Amino acid sequence: MSRRAGRESALKVLFQIDVGKCDWELSLENTVAVDGLSPAGASFCRQLVQGVLRDRQAIDDLITRNAIDWKLDRMANIDRNILRIAVFESMYGRLVPVGVAINEAVELAKIYGDDESSKFVNGVLGAIARSQVGESH
Repeated sequence: MSRRAGRESALKVLFQIDVGKCDWELSLENTVAVDGLSPAGASFCRQLVQGVLRDRQAIDDLITRNAIDWKLDRMANIDRNILRIAVFESMYGRLVPVGVAINEAVELAKIYGDDESSKFVNGVLGAIARSQVGESH
């Protein structure tokens, strides 16, 4: 459960950074404390946040190429950051298989997004996964 809690906290931190233009380290420290994460959960949260921030341009480019008819800045903030976490987690950090990242992202979207978020997140991540398979052959 520490990974799921870490993932949820990472989403909160990335949302704060994205919307509130908050300092990432302060936001991370506060969110980890408020959420009461275990040391493993806090470490995973930090890994996700740092990875997304480090690789954000490449991640955003990949999302933009695969989110047909959607500009990144027009996406719901929650959806955009869920997508960033899933792409980092599966493709850049190689922390989990793509299918696991998609499932976890869809679950986050059901909890934190609106009624259409889970379908949107699933569709974009599915398109990204298919595009990556095509590029690897």
